[in-house]
Amino acid sequence: MTWLIVIGIVAAALLGAPLFSVFALAALICFSSVGIDTQAIVIEITRLVSAPILVAIPLFTFAGYLMAESKTPERMVRLTQALVGWMPGGLAIVTLFACAFFTAFTGASGVTIIALGGLLFPVLIKRGFSQKFSLGIVTTCGSLGLLFPPSLPMILYGLVATVDVDLLFKAGVMPGFLLILLLSLYSIWQGKKTVSRIPFSGKELVSAARRTIWEIPLPFIILIGIYGGYMTAAESAAVAAFYVFVVEVFIYRDLKLKTDVPRVMQESMVLVGGILIILAVAMGFTNFLIDEQVPMKIFDWIRQYIQSKFTFLLLLNGFLLIVGMLMDIFSAIIVVVPLILPIANAFGVNPVHLGIIFLTNLEIGYLTPPVGLNLYLSSYRFKKPIMVIVRDVIPFVLLLLVGLILITYVPSLSLWMVTK
Repeated sequence: MTWLIVIGIVAAALLGAPLFSVFALAALICFSSVGIDTQAIVIEITRLVSAPILVAIPLFTFAGYLMAESKTPERMVRLTQALVGWMPGGLAIVTLFACAFFTAFTGASGVTIIALGGLLFPVLIKRGFSQKFSLGIVTTCGSLGLLFPPSLPMILYGLVATVDVDLLFKAGVMPGFLLILLLSLYSIWQGKKTVSRIPFSGKELVSAARRTIWEIPLPFIILIGIYGGYMTAAESAAVAAFYVFVVEVFIYRDLKLKTDVPRVMQESMVLVGGILIILAVAMGFTNFLIDEQVPMKIFDWIRQYIQSKFTFLLLLNGFLLIVGMLMDIFSAIIVVVPLILPIANAFGVNPVHLGIIFLTNLEIGYLTPPVGLNLYLSSYRFKKPIMVIVRDVIPFVLLLLVGLILITYVPSLSLWMVTK
């Protein structure tokens, strides 16, 4: 009977049942099977609502959507192009930094590829980059900013793993820049093959800076506020949302208060609502697994074959890469983190470091079939076969894997700002 129930739940998920209903059903059946009142799931939802960091998710998401719907992408691209467009591969580096900035605010929800990818792809082709490279870089950039504050998946990891989000924000900076550095070096190498560069112009730089004068301070407000200890992540989210709202609606006037703002609110909160529903019911299910000591049973089994922390981390990365191929990032965080966290702790892996390893793996998962969201969004946006996109991102995936190895086995990259 138990196996029939399991098969039924799996079949429902494969046939397209909403993810929250699958988790809710699994939780109800599991709690009932051991005689625990199913009100435990409701208690978990109540505990989630009382989490102070929860408010940061809708506020940062709203701010990101406001910027994506305004002319901020065009202004940011112009500014970064004026700064580094003269370099070999300069426009590709512009793509990396501009997309990382937007992904950090929108949580790799696809907005980056749709908004910035469509803007930058034809410009890359015009400047002499190959179509293969151009498709690869705009697809990769759709998830590049996940390690930078105020990353939505990072906040979600902090909630699930009960890790201080402020520490995660600090820990992600160096690994995030490492990934950008690796991709930038590859972009410079590719850029040397092209002859079309943008000559540096102080006049253009000043003009572009004036156009973005109100948007330039935003990341510094967030970073200085959090790292300087002046604001928590939740407080910085409120400041960011209010600042972006005022700038885009009343200063630049890119968005209309009565028509555009309600629409953006609706679109952004649909994403947030979906995440919170899944999170609430999935945390009830994972609590059952923890109560039944499933992670410790897995750990006991692993210890029979693995004694080395080095080997554990290698297998962990392999496992997480497979998870990234099969699950979206939000589901993976909610379901997998509670299972691997006790095991990683037993092997002496810092939970903050684990979070950076986890998110880096899932960042790569956006680029791997069969569920890699960036592949499908890029295929849809640029009207290219999915296998063409897969082929074009292979060099970028290999570079990200190099970064993943360094992040995994050099924990000081993640922890040096945390342990100071």
